[in-house]
Amino acid sequence: MRQVLVYPGENGYWVVECPSLPGCISQGNTKKEALSNIKEAISVYIEALEEDNLPLDCDCLAGVNHN
Repeated sequence: MRQVLVYPGENGYWVVECPSLPGCISQGNTKKEALSNIKEAISVYIEALEEDNLPLDCDCLAGVNHN
């Protein structure tokens, strides 16, 4: 699973990023929404890599660790 960083952002938003995927960052009004958004962002990021035949560099792409 990809690990993500969740932290408070400006104006009450929660920011979440996936350090193993450069530039893969999202946000949400709540932590739950932010985590849901990053799951989608990770999925789209990986789809783009696959479409461009670029290497994926992880063991498991199925989800996000919520701990």
